[in-house]
Amino acid sequence: MTKQMACEVSELSPNVALRVQIDGVPIAVVMDAAGEIHALGDTCSHGQISLAEGFVEDGTIECWAHGSAFSLKTGVPQNLPAFEPVPVFEVHIENNQVFIDPTVTKVIEA
Repeated sequence: MTKQMACEVSELSPNVALRVQIDGVPIAVVMDAAGEIHALGDTCSHGQISLAEGFVEDGTIECWAHGSAFSLKTGVPQNLPAFEPVPVFEVHIENNQVFIDPTVTKVIEA
């Protein structure tokens, strides 16, 4: 599969997540406070909760139901109860549009 348009950059606001779906894959697209755009799997690894409905701050997105915060860069949970990461997708910006391939996750160096 190839990357597909997820949204326009203008649809994003700092520290607010936008839920999109590409080929049935729910993705939380987030612009952090520095203006960097991230894309993570939108489902909390602790329960079937949309992360896009949670809180974004300090480089994390927090599940509103259970309180687990996930790194925007790595998808790794920063606290319990979640202990499994969520997938992180590569983001490509072209002509002020955000493109994501939901079949390709970022390789995160340990």
